[in-house]
Amino acid sequence: MTTEQAIRVDAETVLDLLEAGVVRAAEPDQDAPGGWRVRPEVKAAILARFGDRTTETWSVGPFTYRDRASIPPRDLAAGTWRIVPGGTSIRAGTFLGEGVVVMPPSYVNVGAWVGDGTMIDSHVLIGSCAQIGARVHVAAGVTIGGVLEPAGARPVIVEDDAFVGAGSLLLDGVLVRCGAVIAAGVTLTRTSQLYDLVRGVVIDGTADAPLVVPAGAVVVPGTRRLSGSFGESHGLAVSTALIVKQRDAGTDARTALEGALR
Repeated sequence: MTTEQAIRVDAETVLDLLEAGVVRAAEPDQDAPGGWRVRPEVKAAILARFGDRTTETWSVGPFTYRDRASIPPRDLAAGTWRIVPGGTSIRAGTFLGEGVVVMPPSYVNVGAWVGDGTMIDSHVLIGSCAQIGARVHVAAGVTIGGVLEPAGARPVIVEDDAFVGAGSLLLDGVLVRCGAVIAAGVTLTRTSQLYDLVRGVVIDGTADAPLVVPAGAVVVPGTRRLSGSFGESHGLAVSTALIVKQRDAGTDARTALEGALR
């Protein structure tokens, strides 16, 4: 049993423990499937807080919020992060690493983890319990889905040094490995098929084993022609995702974020 496993997690303690980074809804574990272990007891403790249906009103600058009293807005007064004015809301029980930047308006839900030096651009949704690594750039308009139920389900995970392009959607427990680049407009779900043009293979996600994007892969949106007489006669195609190359110096130059912006 690890130190984290030995810590008592319940509805009373879970928000403070999450914000301090003492526990996580999912954590790296080389012995677990996909290298990540889900902590269902953490998600169960978050769910227990929603049992209190009392509401409360908070005023933050010019904005007024009314929500469950048991899941208030996070206290952002201390820390090395920058939360730029303009309507962003971050719920209690969210971990923010050193040097995190959040551009407005964005929303980060309870149980999420955002690693050191990560940049969250405007109009981004990071769902409950999503795990975002260090030095990740989440570009404008990205949706990263959350999950609280079932408690054992893996949340969306984006590992260190990844880039998630504008308008992309990552949903249903997708795992994006270190350094991968998701181009603008890519949609990936638990059961998506990812066509790897570099290795000549199809990477499948299933209900039991959600899709995994390989480390360093560069993923772009594409289309696939539909088979069958009807689809062929009408020239129909469906959207899909393609791995077109491995990340290289040219990719790094196009995805680099000026240090001044952090």
